[in-house]
Amino acid sequence: MRSVRARAALGATVVVALALGAAGLAVLLVLRANLTDQAGLQAEVAAREVAGQLALGVPYDELDTGDEEEHPVQVTDGDGRVVAVSKDLEAISGTGTARVVPQPPRPAPAPDDDDRDDDDRSAAPDRGEVSADDPDFAGGSATVDGERADYRFASVEATDPQGRTLTVHAGAPLAAEQRAVRSVRSAMLAGLPVVLLVVAGVTWLVTRRALRPVEGIRREMAAITASEDLGRRVPEPDSRDEVARLARTTNETLTALEASVERQRRFVADASHELRSPIASLRTQLEVGAAHPELLDVPGAVADTVRLQALAADLLLLARLDAGERPGLAGLDLGELVREEVAQRAGDRVPVAVAVRDGGLEVAASRGQLARVLGNLLDNAERHAVRSVTVEVGRAGGGVVVAVEDDGAGVPEAERERVFERFVRLDDARARDDGGAGLGLAIARDVAVRHGGRLTVTDAPGGGARFALWLPSRSGSAAVPGA
Repeated sequence: MRSVRARAALGATVVVALALGAAGLAVLLVLRANLTDQAGLQAEVAAREVAGQLALGVPYDELDTGDEEEHPVQVTDGDGRVVAVSKDLEAISGTGTARVVPQPPRPAPAPDDDDRDDDDRSAAPDRGEVSADDPDFAGGSATVDGERADYRFASVEATDPQGRTLTVHAGAPLAAEQRAVRSVRSAMLAGLPVVLLVVAGVTWLVTRRALRPVEGIRREMAAITASEDLGRRVPEPDSRDEVARLARTTNETLTALEASVERQRRFVADASHELRSPIASLRTQLEVGAAHPELLDVPGAVADTVRLQALAADLLLLARLDAGERPGLAGLDLGELVREEVAQRAGDRVPVAVAVRDGGLEVAASRGQLARVLGNLLDNAERHAVRSVTVEVGRAGGGVVVAVEDDGAGVPEAERERVFERFVRLDDARARDDGGAGLGLAIARDVAVRHGGRLTVTDAPGGGARFALWLPSRSGSAAVPGA
C-alpha cells in the first residue's frame, strides 16, 4: 500500500474499529449488569413476599407464589429438603437442589423446658421472622409448564412460627435482559460498518486535501529536476502547518543550492581564467625559446611556473576544504608560529613588526594550514602597505587573536565581506598588482572556520586594514566572540 492517503484511511479505520469495539463491549457489559441487577431485585421482592407468608404460618400448600412463569419459587428447609414449590414447576437449577417434588416437613423442635414459662407452656408463637440480611443471588433456569427459561434467583431465609428455618428461592426471568442485549448488539454490529465506511471516507478526503500541497511540491521538484532550473521555487501554501514549513524549507534549500551551484560555476570559470593566463604566458615563452633560444626568458618562465604551481596548490586546498576534510589538530603556540613566519620574510618590501602581548597562546590547530593563513594575511598586507606592517598576538574572549595591520588604503566597509569571496579582487588600491588570484583571503577564512574560529577585517587604528584571526584556545571555549 504505497498511498499515504490509503494508509491513513486504513489506520484511522482500524483505530476507530478497535475503539468502537471496546466501547461497545463495555456498553454491553454495563447493560447486562444493570438488567441482571434489576432482575435480582425483582427476585428478591418475590422471595421476601413468600418468606413473609411463611413467617406468618401460612401452610406450604396454600402459599401465594404469584405468577409462576414470572417468579418460580422453591422452598427448602434447614436440611435441604424441598417443602414447597410454585405451581407447574417441572425443573429448576441454580438453587442448590434440583428437586421440584415437595416432601413432608420434619416436626418442629420441642422447646426447652427451662425456656418455657410456667404460665404459657402450651402457647406457641404467632409468627416467625424474615431475615434482614442481603439475599444470595445466583443464575439458573427453570421449566414451568413445559417452557424452559433462564432466571435470576434470590435466596431469602425465614423462620416459621414453629421455629423451623426455611429458605425461599424465587426467580425473575432474564428474557428481557437477553432481548435487550441482543438488540443493542445487533444495532452495534449493523451500524459499525457504516461508521467505519464514513471514517475511512472522511479520512481519505481530509488526507487528500491536506496532501494536495505536497503533491504540488512534488510536481514542482520533478519539473526542477527535469529542467535543471534552480531558479524555480515550489508553491508555498497560506497555512501555517507542517506542509507550509516544508515548502518554505524546500525553497530555502533550493536557494542555497542555487547559490552553491552558481558559486561553483563561477569558481570553475575563474579558475579556468586564472590558469589560462600563466599557461598561455609560459607557452609563449617556450615557443619563442624553441624558435629563438637566445630570446628565451628563463626567469619569466620560472616565475610563471611558480605562479601556476601556487595557484594549483590553492585550488587543491580549497577543493579539500570544500570536501569537508578535517585538519589534523595538535598543540601549537601562535606566538612562536608568528615569529617563525615573519623571520622567514626578511626580504619583504615592507618591514614587519611583531608584538606578542601575552604568554600561553596555545591553540589546537594544523600547523601547516595556520602557517598558510598567516602567510596569506602577510602577503595581502605587504601588497597594500605603504611603509609598515604590524602583527599583534594576544588573548581575547577565551581564545587567541592574531591581528595583521597595514597602513594602506584599507577596505571599504561595504566590501569587507566580499573580499573573502573566491577570485575577488577589489578595484583601485587593492586591484591585482603582482599576480594575486584572489584566493588567499578566501582560503584564510575557510581554514579559520574549520578550526572553530573566524576571520574579520576592520579599519586599523592608524589607518589601513586590520585583519583579525580569532581561534579558541586549547583549553578554552569553542564559542566565537567578536574579534
